[in-house]
Amino acid sequence: MTRLSEGNLPAIAALGVEVPVYERRALLPRILHVGVGGFHRAHMAVYTDETAAAGDTWGIRGAGLLEADTRMAEVLREQDYLYTVVERDSNGSRPRVVGSIVDHALVAGDETTFSRLVADPHLAILSLTITEGGYSLATRNDTIESVVSALEARRRAGSRPLTVLSCDNLPANGDVARRAITTVAARRSGELTEWLEAECTFPNSMVDRITPQTKDTDREWLRDQVGIDDRWPVVCEPFRQWVLEDRFAAGRPVWEEVGVLFTDRVHDWELYKLRLLNASHSCMAYLTALAGIVYVDEAIAVPAVRGYLEQFLQAEAIPTLAAIPGHPPDEYAATVLARFENTGVRDQIARLCIDGTAKFPSFVIPTVEAQLAGDGPVVCAALALAGWSRYLATVPDDVRAADPHGERAAALAVEALDEPLRFLELDEVFTAPVRASAHFRDAFAEASRRLASDGPLGAMEKILAPK
Repeated sequence: MTRLSEGNLPAIAALGVEVPVYERRALLPRILHVGVGGFHRAHMAVYTDETAAAGDTWGIRGAGLLEADTRMAEVLREQDYLYTVVERDSNGSRPRVVGSIVDHALVAGDETTFSRLVADPHLAILSLTITEGGYSLATRNDTIESVVSALEARRRAGSRPLTVLSCDNLPANGDVARRAITTVAARRSGELTEWLEAECTFPNSMVDRITPQTKDTDREWLRDQVGIDDRWPVVCEPFRQWVLEDRFAAGRPVWEEVGVLFTDRVHDWELYKLRLLNASHSCMAYLTALAGIVYVDEAIAVPAVRGYLEQFLQAEAIPTLAAIPGHPPDEYAATVLARFENTGVRDQIARLCIDGTAKFPSFVIPTVEAQLAGDGPVVCAALALAGWSRYLATVPDDVRAADPHGERAAALAVEALDEPLRFLELDEVFTAPVRASAHFRDAFAEASRRLASDGPLGAMEKILAPK
């Protein structure tokens, strides 16, 4: 067994594993990434690794703003910032070592060091994966506050322009990041706000790659079957996609040479992903969790689940989309279901259940609103939302997936066991048109009754039954 490190790369290559062959010391950390987790390491860092292999000199420095980032910082440091990506599908597993991350700074509680890193005149991109809820300003947001303080330090240092690049899975992520940052900045000084508007860009992007949480069995497989000792590998599906606006203030890697699509139609691609892939995840998540299903590939193999998702996609989601020339939404929807069939990646239903309060407003509610505007069908979406309510009310706290902003949702869900429409008072999810719609209220109440009487799979089957 070979421990993953820079010095052991030749030995790892001898195992038949792809490793970096470029000179990692020549990479310049012109990207500072906040929130180095599984997705970043399976996505942006992989694309950047491939541009480095093609001769580019851009590297990534990670920054951990949270105490929870401590372990990642330790593991990366011990492994010379190298890690293994294992692409898995139904045909097997393919490991590769990624070398584009060249440093990682744990700056939890250390605003001075983080500000110094952001003020570095060589820095060109400050990228973020801080989760969908990480941009909320409903309460004090320490992450955004730290980012704003660091940007103020950069302004005071007279450093060059900067791109702030959100890589989080939410619509108009660049606009969301800009609003959160400029809102906090405006509370501090007009000069900072003016500098942000003049010197910083916030391109929107659409990111996509299913990346389950790393399990001990993944580490064991890598040790026992391949011969690599990697304390924190990343497992992901082969599919990946990144669609970006080309608005960078101080340059960028040549990502277009390794498959990144630069376009001014990011919004249309976002809607494909949000309303087809992400919405399908949310539609199946709580219903299949209630049914005791553990993995996505197991869920899609259940005829009731597959039929339910097919009906949601064809009848409710696809009609709300503007087709992208050369990329019809029906084909995208077909790839979604095919990706769910992947028995190698073993994506967990529990992962899909995380952060429902932040996800439903982006993934499902816009489809409901669009359908209601034309008096269209909403039965599948209503069942998904009723399933979420029942999940919150009946799954014990110590088992239920994390939802940092879900306290009120859980409380209303308990009340909704007796009065289903009480859950629609969750106005941070259900918009006024949805709450006021008799059509949706009837569909939600009926879905709640079916869940109580027939269970999640039975409720899906009732939807699919010939009328």
